[in-house]
Amino acid sequence: MKRLLMVSLAGTLAGTLAACQPEPAAEPVVEEAAEAAPVTVANGTPVGTFAVTNADGTAGTTVINADGTYTDTDSEGNLVAEGTWAVVEGKTCFTPTTEGQTAMCYTESAPAEDGSFTATPDEGDPVTVRPAAAAQ
Repeated sequence: MKRLLMVSLAGTLAGTLAACQPEPAAEPVVEEAAEAAPVTVANGTPVGTFAVTNADGTAGTTVINADGTYTDTDSEGNLVAEGTWAVVEGKTCFTPTTEGQTAMCYTESAPAEDGSFTATPDEGDPVTVRPAAAAQ
């Protein structure tokens, strides 16, 4: 009986010690960072700096940022408008924070080989838009 008790005690002790052993460290999981999809306006053109020519021939520059902000400047570099932009129902929409400016949404044509496209506002005349690199 003494021998049975010792074997039983040894088995219990071994089980207890095994339960106290730390689990082997798991291999760290290395997750590959998913590349962020490029931010684009409604027609798929990547955000950036654009030369804009109005129907009356006046020109300016629009900078559309990936963070959802934009700025418009005239041909002399003076700030005309700034605010936020978003693609809404297939249109690129600008909501200015500049006093006196109104929100506008544009339907854009497919980009040409040089990246230029026409942006037609819900109200008003279309404008020609060219990526700044293609405008030179």
